[in-house]
Amino acid sequence: MKIYKILFSLTLVLCFGFIQAQETGKLDNRGRLALGVWVPDQIEGLPEIAKSNLENKLCQIILENGLGDGTENSRFIISANVSVLSKEVTATAPPMHVFTLDVTLYIGDGMIGKAFSTYNTHLKGAGSNETKAYMNALGNLKVNNPAYQAFIEKGKARIIEYFNTNCDQIIKEAQVLAGMRNYDQAIWVLTSVPDVCTVCWNKAMDAIAPIFKEKINFECKTKIALATNIWNAEQSWDAAQKAGAIMSTIDPGSSCYNETKVLAARIAKRILEVDKREWNFIWAKEITLQSEWIKAYRDIGVAWGKGQPKYIIYRRFW
Repeated sequence: MKIYKILFSLTLVLCFGFIQAQETGKLDNRGRLALGVWVPDQIEGLPEIAKSNLENKLCQIILENGLGDGTENSRFIISANVSVLSKEVTATAPPMHVFTLDVTLYIGDGMIGKAFSTYNTHLKGAGSNETKAYMNALGNLKVNNPAYQAFIEKGKARIIEYFNTNCDQIIKEAQVLAGMRNYDQAIWVLTSVPDVCTVCWNKAMDAIAPIFKEKINFECKTKIALATNIWNAEQSWDAAQKAGAIMSTIDPGSSCYNETKVLAARIAKRILEVDKREWNFIWAKEITLQSEWIKAYRDIGVAWGKGQPKYIIYRRFW
């Protein structure tokens, strides 16, 4: 798996679903695979209004199959490609435009452009102009088609198979990102492993721990240096408040956390001398439980994803 390379821009639709599955492909509440909805801009002759219509259709297909709601910036997407097979103008009065569309739906990994499942159909529509004909044809894409069940089930199974097969490569990719100090993206890559893939998920959690440690150690040194500079420049109440706000975000598990205590004590002593008042520093909460660690990892991954531009970079399936 290559580190994500820019191929083209797209708008990620804020409609998401969850596929639930075990490694056997059966439904199970332990694991969820979030599906984002995406329709690329580079579809032959696709009017903007028809693009929105198609996005809504994909959202409805997710909801009709009982997949619920999800989160932003999903790695896994349901997408579509549309080709115009034929278009003609009737000899009637008034003349009508008739379109025949070839529509293929995809479920897959949008970040590497790998399709796991496809569904193809032909749609025909007519209208007083080309846009209306196109819209009319897309309107015939049924959201409750029973054929989608096999399409979705295959997608679920292939996503799980992909993680089970490529687990070591995914972990290596994250380690490469961490080596470049792209810690948050590395954690996002590892937290994208669904917990239904038990073996790979456990490996990913083990791999996150040292990356998270590197992250908080690096950030600790950076924040201590910044807080120290702010304090040394003014040594006032305002400077103490600014330095304290920075230090309060330093993880207690970081290697230089004791330096935070030393600086906080020095600030408090000086403020008492010059301002004649107490300066109270709010310490960051220490993570102790495994569930807290997992939540912290996921929060970092989600924050990184949300911090990306609205035009997210995906690869095409076709």
